[in-house]
Amino acid sequence: MSGLRYTIFRGMLNALYFSGAHWMLKPVVGGAGAILMLHHVRPPRLDRFQPNRLLEVTPKFFERVIKRLRQSKVDLISLDEMHRRLVSGESPRRFVCITFDDGYRDNREFAYPILKKYEVPFAIYVATSFADRVGELWWLALEAVVAQNELIGIRLDGTDRWFEARSVPEKRAVYEHIYTWLRQLPTEEELRRVMRELTARHRVDMASFCKELCMDWPELAELAADPLLTIGAHTVNHPILTKLDDRAVRSELENSRAVIEAALGVRPKHLAYPVGDKTAAGPREFKMASDLGFSTAVTTRPGVIFPQHGRHLTALPRISLNGNFQSTRYAKVLISGAATALNNGFRPVNVT
Repeated sequence: MSGLRYTIFRGMLNALYFSGAHWMLKPVVGGAGAILMLHHVRPPRLDRFQPNRLLEVTPKFFERVIKRLRQSKVDLISLDEMHRRLVSGESPRRFVCITFDDGYRDNREFAYPILKKYEVPFAIYVATSFADRVGELWWLALEAVVAQNELIGIRLDGTDRWFEARSVPEKRAVYEHIYTWLRQLPTEEELRRVMRELTARHRVDMASFCKELCMDWPELAELAADPLLTIGAHTVNHPILTKLDDRAVRSELENSRAVIEAALGVRPKHLAYPVGDKTAAGPREFKMASDLGFSTAVTTRPGVIFPQHGRHLTALPRISLNGNFQSTRYAKVLISGAATALNNGFRPVNVT
């Protein structure tokens, strides 16, 4: 999110909260419940350059949100229970589901004790190459390249380009430019090739991020022994699925489920699409997930869950607990559905 968009969005959240509009609109736009999306829960970093800060929240903020939810008139439920309610049409009270993407070790170290304390069900969507220690967290590798160098060399569109990245504003601009360009490449293979060349040129070990940050299978198995946890699939290699052909997409979904079942003894019924926005998962992916028998599949499209989603169970939106908006008032507005209703033009379902 750019600086201007961030300022506008924060202004909208404040206006909805302080006017009380989020509370007044909730009966209309709140739907049946919400699925919260998180990645990292860990103590704050002091680095001024943090382009992926939106993907992490502090344990203190996370506990405040969980405590408020426990004290409010919502049910904190598992994905299986959400699926049952959407299929049956039963909705005694509004619900909230807690989900984590990727399988980071800090989920175990910092988030799990809080969830255990308040007896809150939660789900972790596991990218199996991350647990295998061979995954490529390329967005974090790109952050490291820009953070550690004042001159960034990369081959863009067949031409060697060099970018100055001495100040924090320059680093932010360079990261955003390269990240946007990478996302627009036609194939996942090309994106990974460019990142391997970039990290090799600037002596950043892309494999190290997976080893340092992600849980391995023994760690996941220990955590999965708690019935509070639901293990979901998140593909094998965490690709942008829309960049793959049908066969490759099917392979990513089927193999991730098979690997998790072999490693943990549980067959995942729930799926999260990597990246998950409109450019990364669409009608083809939604249909394939359904055809392969997943009970639900979640996107990163912003929105709450309406009863109508019972007919679109593999195209579910989520609410991001965003590291740039770590305030319980912002969380309250987002979970109410008011902000996403405005963002989505008051359409309850968007699966195109």
